[in-house]
Amino acid sequence: MIGIDLFSGCGGMTLGFEMANIRVIKAYEYWDEAIKCYKKNFEHPIEKADLSNYKLYLKDISGANPDIIFGGPPCQDFSHAGKRLEGNRADLTRSFAEIVASVRPKWYVMENVDRSRNSLAYKGARKILKDSGYGITEVVLDASLCGAPQKRKRFFSIGLQNSLDGFLLYDLKKNLSNSPMTIRAFFNGVFDVEFYYRHPRNYSRRAIFSIDEPSPTIRGVNRPVPAGYTGHPNDPVKIDGIRELSTFERSLIQTFPKDFIFPSNSKTTNEQLIGNAVPIKLAEYVAKAVFKHHLAYVCTRKENQLIRNL
Repeated sequence: MIGIDLFSGCGGMTLGFEMANIRVIKAYEYWDEAIKCYKKNFEHPIEKADLSNYKLYLKDISGANPDIIFGGPPCQDFSHAGKRLEGNRADLTRSFAEIVASVRPKWYVMENVDRSRNSLAYKGARKILKDSGYGITEVVLDASLCGAPQKRKRFFSIGLQNSLDGFLLYDLKKNLSNSPMTIRAFFNGVFDVEFYYRHPRNYSRRAIFSIDEPSPTIRGVNRPVPAGYTGHPNDPVKIDGIRELSTFERSLIQTFPKDFIFPSNSKTTNEQLIGNAVPIKLAEYVAKAVFKHHLAYVCTRKENQLIRNL
């Protein structure tokens, strides 16, 4: 099964899909720092591309004859942290759909923040994809139930040519864990802290978390404990001696492998690369369901061909 990654970022989805035996042959991204990071970690090419002008790349993408196109259009304008529900970057959701509709791979997988499911941008993209013959499975998955030690919800729109809507929903839900993955359970003693500080979006929320629970969403910023922080009633311990997680620890919680390279000299850039990524284990979870379904389809088709040849 051959795949192409659009809006790849630093390669979180690529890594997860490769772990599920999908051979990724090319990626497209616009942010220079993400491209540098991707090149450090993958052998296949990545091209700098402004996919808002998607027609410039259709011939190249189509010529690769992918079985699947996957990716995550930039989500800042759908984010819970943002001030707007939709903006100019949401147009890239439509660009993704237009590329898929033009190239017509057997499969597509598009991911975004959970609230994007109800956006006008996605509704428009969905119509394009339905009109192109895709049956669509739509689901919000919690990464902590998919093997990652992080309470992070992402929306997935998964399409298969000439299929019924909801075709993959059972497979995606049947393998979910019964309980959230905690940091301690995932790393089995790697972390040298029991509690850590994660800067809240506002001080009405707690800021101290235990490794005996999933991490809250790893965001693209990592602020230290501010001077004068006195704590929150729901913090499990006092602030004394508590630190924020390091950049490396946060990448591990995103389930990047230990040897994954974040090459920027800027801590801020590396934090943004990490925070923008899809948890690798979450991408792998989805990709495994896709690959299993695809394999069953291929095997059935071959069996039918053998019967016809008898």
